[in-house]
Amino acid sequence: MATNRSENWESLLPEYETYLTIEKHLSPNSVAAYMRDARELAGFIGREFGLGPLEVEAPHLEAFMAELYDLGMSKSSQARKLSGVKSFYHFLAVTDRIENLPTEFIDPPKPSRHLPDVLTVEEIDRIIGTIDLSQPQGHRNRAMLETLYSCGLRVSELVTLRISDLFFDDGYIRVTGKGDKQRLVPVSDQARKSIGLYLGQRAAMKVARGCEETLFLNRRGEELTRVMVFTILKRCAQEAGIVKRISPHTLRHSFATHLLTGGAGIRQVQEMLGHESVTTTEIYTHLDTSHLRESLKEHHPLGKADKTDPKSR
Repeated sequence: MATNRSENWESLLPEYETYLTIEKHLSPNSVAAYMRDARELAGFIGREFGLGPLEVEAPHLEAFMAELYDLGMSKSSQARKLSGVKSFYHFLAVTDRIENLPTEFIDPPKPSRHLPDVLTVEEIDRIIGTIDLSQPQGHRNRAMLETLYSCGLRVSELVTLRISDLFFDDGYIRVTGKGDKQRLVPVSDQARKSIGLYLGQRAAMKVARGCEETLFLNRRGEELTRVMVFTILKRCAQEAGIVKRISPHTLRHSFATHLLTGGAGIRQVQEMLGHESVTTTEIYTHLDTSHLRESLKEHHPLGKADKTDPKSR
């Protein structure tokens, strides 16, 4: 195999970006994340070793990972960075620039099983209850938060919802997730009602060109940003007196947790969340330990107290 060892980062990164977009069919957000990883690696390797991408070996990448650790980056973020690095070297391999992958024997750090805060149903009701429906964006904000929670959406999936994705007669919405994969998710009656009231207001809005089908719009009639949704939720949570760490992901995690504690099957939750692997769902969701204790007491023979034993009273 003939390789041009003189190829440098500047010449390869644009081609890598095209590969991610055209060959891998990744979303713009995913492409941007992978490119950040590759550029960060390029900066480190060039600064510390003065090497081009085709000269990198496993020890150089191990030094890069050690740098991330020294900077205090979380294990999950380190693992994601390594995934980006492996993607770049996979690109070099499939384009016949390298024969051996320097990433082959580099394992990601074992992720800590930290789980985000989960909101109770009462806390979610309090957050949504802070929204003033008399305000211009009141019905939109309520519809957004109820859709996030009742459908377990990623915030990126929420802001790209289209009016044509609403199948209210059948009780579903169509969601476009990672890799442009689509799934149908049940939508609650309350969320449908709130979206309907918002659509009544939206009909009177001046909509920006290209956003005619976008469901949730800002005041200028344009697509909402993810940051804007985060800001709206944070403000509502503060007004509700919620002191937990809150983000749109918190509502998604609460959705999954509430389904599992309510008796839904893990495969059903996996399908609604749009996870490729059930393993992801198992890590992403957890059961309230008090719920498990009560289930043990109720259903397991050794968990039931002997009512004839005075010590159990």
